[in-house]
Amino acid sequence: MLSEEEIKEIQEEIKQYPYPAVACIDALKIVQHHRGWVSDESVKDIAQLLSISNEEVDGVATFYSRIYRKPVGRNVILICDSVSCMIMGYESLYEHISKKLGIRFGGTTSDGRFTLLPNSCLGDCDNAPALMINNDHFNKITAEKIDELLKRYK
Repeated sequence: MLSEEEIKEIQEEIKQYPYPAVACIDALKIVQHHRGWVSDESVKDIAQLLSISNEEVDGVATFYSRIYRKPVGRNVILICDSVSCMIMGYESLYEHISKKLGIRFGGTTSDGRFTLLPNSCLGDCDNAPALMINNDHFNKITAEKIDELLKRYK
């Protein structure tokens, strides 16, 4: 069940559009901001609030790679696996991070600190390889830089 605060924020977003359904991505972002992810129950509640089907909300949620449909760690690492990043050594960096954290793509560390996910493009091909941790973008990544970055995020 959505909280009163979530409902209020979504209703404020709905006012910005000619049709409630257009606020779908905003509603998903609001719920994720409050909960860290979007559950099936939240999808149903959003659908009801926007007067659209659960499938329509789920379709939007699953289209966007930054809407999480299962719980994630406090810090989400998105590793770019585009052709440019692949050519510039993405695979060895993925293996380094995976070994260091003890998780593969889709996994979350046992302490809930990190979730590791692939991302098809971070738009930084001329500075590959690239990754993001939460909303922070990093490029020209090396194993040493990864070790340094992981220490910053608690």
